[in-house]
Amino acid sequence: MHPHFRPNERVSLAIEDDGVAQVRLIRTDKLNALDEAMFAALLEAGQALYETRGLRAVVLAGEGRAFCAGIDLSLFSTLSSADAPKLAERTHGNANAYQQAAMQWRKLPVPVIAAIHGICFGGGLQLASGADIRIVAPDARLSVMEMKWGLVPDMAGFALWRGMVRDDLLRDLLYTAREFSGEEAGELGFATHVDPEPVERAVQIARAIAGQSPHAVRAAKELANRAGDAGTDEILLAESRAQDKLIGSRNQREAVESRMERRSPRFADP
Repeated sequence: MHPHFRPNERVSLAIEDDGVAQVRLIRTDKLNALDEAMFAALLEAGQALYETRGLRAVVLAGEGRAFCAGIDLSLFSTLSSADAPKLAERTHGNANAYQQAAMQWRKLPVPVIAAIHGICFGGGLQLASGADIRIVAPDARLSVMEMKWGLVPDMAGFALWRGMVRDDLLRDLLYTAREFSGEEAGELGFATHVDPEPVERAVQIARAIAGQSPHAVRAAKELANRAGDAGTDEILLAESRAQDKLIGSRNQREAVESRMERRSPRFADP
């Protein structure tokens, strides 16, 4: 159990000895649908991970028959009430709370791997899109579903799908809200890898990441996050500044020495 995370009925969080965090949506009776309590639990888990020393990677998955069925219908009445706060209010830096639930995985300093099985609709797909890498079961069912409810994706989907899904294909899915399989998700760009054992594959990747120099991994994620928005000059300078910090550092020397000596590396955590 994580010392900064309270047990609840929506999300579980555990940190393994190698620094890999296991985050699970556990509202299985409702296919892990996103109600206010689920959003609160996700944000609490994200904050706890920010405060975790020795964190190397995160695996995000859903228990039961689904990754996440999307927004719980109870939220519609909550958000449409006269006294509901406007979604345009920024409560989490550049985001509102619902956007932060997806964006926080991209904002975390370490890589996040989402493992998707069963249903992954609407807000659930945006939640998964916040991860660096997505492993999707071939028979999973996915949809950019918001149009069915007369709405648009607003949990950071448009920001996260840039460079992931070809523009015209995304528009097709956006306007029609049609369902597609995990197999097709691989062809469209939503899935990094299609695998019948998504959690097992995600953990395998997370452990491989956990074996790398944590300073280099964090620098690589920061550069990857920046590349989508920055100009060429800014990217080139950011690469050089990151490398200046890494070259000759304790962990960089350890990466080289451990390989030369054919032993497991002993990295210091950031």
